[in-house]
Amino acid sequence: MTAMSDLTRTTVVTRINESLGHVLQRELEPADESPRLFDDLGLDSTSVLELLMRLEDELGIEFDTDSLEQHHFDSVGTLADYVIEQA
Repeated sequence: MTAMSDLTRTTVVTRINESLGHVLQRELEPADESPRLFDDLGLDSTSVLELLMRLEDELGIEFDTDSLEQHHFDSVGTLADYVIEQA
């Protein structure tokens, strides 16, 4: 688990890609913000939930699901923006 003060953008992007790798069972580039979650990586609603739960555990934060919107899942970068905002 990462301390809140240690949540740099690089850390968040790396953790998202590690978590995506686990959910999708494949390796992703750690610092790549460009992959589109649905179009490029093939995420679906079930894998999004798994990803969010894993990120909550990994980063020690709880997401406000009422504030989640589709555009937060456009890409790794937009999800990183949301995670940082929630932290």
